[in-house]
Parts: sequence; C-alpha cells; structure tokens
Amino acid sequence: MNARAAATPDQPGIDRPRLILASGSPRRRELLAQIGLVPDAIDPADIDESPLTDELPSPHAQRLSREKAGIVAARHAGAIVLAADTVVGLGRRILPKADDADTARRCLNLLQGRRHRVYTGIALVGTDGKVWSRVVESQVIFRTLSRDEIDQYLATGDWKGKAGGYAIQGIASLFVRQLSGSYSNVVGLPLMEVAGILRAAGIDALALAAAQATSRG
Repeated sequence: MNARAAATPDQPGIDRPRLILASGSPRRRELLAQIGLVPDAIDPADIDESPLTDELPSPHAQRLSREKAGIVAARHAGAIVLAADTVVGLGRRILPKADDADTARRCLNLLQGRRHRVYTGIALVGTDGKVWSRVVESQVIFRTLSRDEIDQYLATGDWKGKAGGYAIQGIASLFVRQLSGSYSNVVGLPLMEVAGILRAAGIDALALAAAQATSRG
C-alpha cells in the first residue's frame, strides 16, 4: 500500500503522508473535517477498554489511545496513525460509556450539580514509527437537574454509547453551566493539540488549507 496520499479530498494535488484514523467515531471524523482533514482510511482498533485495577481517568485515556494507535499502525506501515480515547472522570472515578438507560441515569445523577473532568488521550504514530502521546483535560460543570429533565433527556436517546452518559454537542448542552478548556476535547478530539502533533509528524492542516484555497484561485 502506498504510504503517501498524492491527492486527497482535503488537499487536491498536494502530496502528504497517508492519514489513518484509528477510530470509528463519526464525531472525530467531523472534528477533523473542521480543520480540513479527511482521513485516507478509517480503521478502528478493537481492544478491551476496561480500566485496570485502581487506574485513574487520565492514565486510562492515555493507555487506551496508545494501545489503539500501536495496533492500527502495525496494519499501516509508513502511514500516520491517529488514535484517541475520551474518558469522563469524577474525582478518581472513571464513568462508563452508557450502553443502556439505567447506566446513563446513574451517570447523570452523579454529574448533575457538580464539576467533572473530561480527558482525551491522543496518540499518533508517525511514518517512521515515532510516537507522540498526550492527554488533554477539560472541566465541565453541570447545573442541577430535576428527575423530569433526566427522564426527558433519556427519552431523546442522545446518551447512547457516550462516555458519562452525555454528548456535549447535543441536547445535553442545555445542562452545561460552565466549561473550562477545549470544547472539542469534550466532543472527542482536542483540535489544537491534534493539529500540533500532526504538524510535527508531517501534516500541517493550516498550510494545507491555505494551499487548497490558493489552488481554487
């Protein structure tokens, strides 16, 4: 497989390394599209995401992102592989992804009226095998929620599969009293930090956007 993408939708006629997104999340694809990048392939890593004994939220997010990047990089030699994992932490506690309404309700009852932290571990494997890894933290405060409000939110289904039982880019934005840090981090991919490590690895999103605008005349 050619390790470089000679012309891609985000940069027609401009050569850059192939970019593999090791995530099936449509939200992460949408966030990358905001900075003008379309992955050349989507290749999610299928791993056990259970926390280790006494593992804290930030190290958990970093470990999972590194494991995902490593597994997928082994399948795409010579490409850049980007992986991420987003975790909602309440103190030392890692809140689960909500696969059912009862789990989502428990998460919302814990989060309402309180401050929590959202950690996204990002890991990138470069074309030469070099690994970049970091964790980005944002803080979110929910207002107090009534039982009726939680019931109504659960009825929307917007919580399904979401860490901590909510998606900030959806109707749960009505619950957010305060956010400190990166908004895109809470959605699932901290764009400023991702752009920085991509640039170090050989993909400069801003330069590509400028080149694309120039090519359009």
